[in-house]
Amino acid sequence: MGLARRLLWGSAAWEVARPRTPLTAGHLLIRLSNPAIALDQRSASDWLRCHKAAVAALTQVLGVTHCTLMFAYQWHALGAAVGEPVAESSTPTFHLFGRWDAEPVTPGAVLAVPAHRRTPLDEDELLEIDLALRDALRATAAFDSELTVDEDDLDVGLLAGDKGAATLPDVATVTPAHPIDGGHRVLTVQRDLASISDVRPAEILALAKVLEGLAADPTVSGLSCVAPDPAVTRGRLELHVLGRSANESGNPLVALLDSPELSQALL
Repeated sequence: MGLARRLLWGSAAWEVARPRTPLTAGHLLIRLSNPAIALDQRSASDWLRCHKAAVAALTQVLGVTHCTLMFAYQWHALGAAVGEPVAESSTPTFHLFGRWDAEPVTPGAVLAVPAHRRTPLDEDELLEIDLALRDALRATAAFDSELTVDEDDLDVGLLAGDKGAATLPDVATVTPAHPIDGGHRVLTVQRDLASISDVRPAEILALAKVLEGLAADPTVSGLSCVAPDPAVTRGRLELHVLGRSANESGNPLVALLDSPELSQALL
């Protein structure tokens, strides 16, 4: 699909955009606007601001009821890219898949098809939706008090250590009930959430630290990560992480899409 990436709204560090190859009308990106920006409390807070704005706009324009998040960590989709969106750049990018009752095609159905066989969306219809999304994002952003993360949340979990070093909140790493090849792990924070937007900046940093450790495993080349909306996981953040390799015998994402943990979120 010969589209340029379409910027819909930009914040301080991140931007909300339509991908070059959107899989559904509810498929948006949250993308770092400047690769030189470090992941810290402020940029994590700004990511949450973009996520809140994107979900609010999708809800207003398409009637979205929940959103699933997918991203790669030190990994780029290869070949047919079954199970994952086509990589667009090396800039940190998060794929947001809004789901609604009347959607004509689901993200899981499109992801199960090789990239070269995916049917492009109607450009005129997509442009009309994007114009509405852009207006909704701007209107939502006008109410900064609803998007900005509280200053108190910026400090939650960051306690001064003996030498003044920051201590991050705990993240549980468990093996799921139906594990998939690729060292399947699920990361969770230690409290219930109504939305991914309710994650605290310190918890984002803690999750990133765990991902960094998992990616350091010499048997993997990178990670594929999927987080269903807590609305379909009983109020829990469940970040599914799969180890990936250019030499893998099979694509673990294909099995993950059909698993009980993910099928309700994407299919």
